[in-house]
Amino acid sequence: MVEFALPKNSRIGVGTTHPAPENATNIRRFLVYRWSPDGGKNPSIDTYEIDMDACGPMVLDALIKIKNEIDSTLTFRRSCREGVCGSCAMNIDGTNTLACTKFTGEVKGDVKVYPLPHVPVVKDLVPDLSQLYAQYAAIKPWMETQSSPPDRERIQSQDERKELDGLYECILCFCCSTSCPSYWWNSDRYLGPAVLLQAYRWISDSRDDATGDRLGELADPFRLYRCHTIMNCTNTCPKNLNPAKAIGEIKKRLVERQ
Repeated sequence: MVEFALPKNSRIGVGTTHPAPENATNIRRFLVYRWSPDGGKNPSIDTYEIDMDACGPMVLDALIKIKNEIDSTLTFRRSCREGVCGSCAMNIDGTNTLACTKFTGEVKGDVKVYPLPHVPVVKDLVPDLSQLYAQYAAIKPWMETQSSPPDRERIQSQDERKELDGLYECILCFCCSTSCPSYWWNSDRYLGPAVLLQAYRWISDSRDDATGDRLGELADPFRLYRCHTIMNCTNTCPKNLNPAKAIGEIKKRLVERQ
């Protein structure tokens, strides 16, 4: 039997434990991934015991409490705290989601917090999303028109506007792409579910005149057709969108065009 082992510099060690105050009674343990590019040390898991009677109900509330009151070196992204910006996307209890909309009470046992998987880590819970944003830019996520500018806004019917439902709500948190095995294996060439959903948003827009060019750019064995309908993307989306359906619709449009 073949045995596989991770390189020594990738093995996760045991970090520091920060106990709760002595008078705390409602304690939850948060196991948080820690790694810094400085110092050359391996990643580790630090343990923080939090008094939930003095903390908000969301995982992000606990992380903010940790940074403000226990360990100021903890690094993570956050902004709106309303599930709109996508900044606080991370892996919580084994699932990619938003820390600001994840209730601590939904997690049984210790709350395990890791960065989004299968992308480089900048520090602690901050993933490097450079490649994902470059792929997003490659689909030209803006309206392209060939007609002369109208005297007023470009009009859509109500039915045409409904075609964008389930697409425009994407907040580019990339929970779906980083949960997709096909993207893990082919991220250098496969665009991934988040970017393809965004591509279909513009393909579906009746005001856009570049539908043919957009479909032509996606008609590639890797950019689109590495999707194997595993459905991790749809299962993990914190906005309850369906990237797998959007990918299927792009494939359908390409077949209809032939």
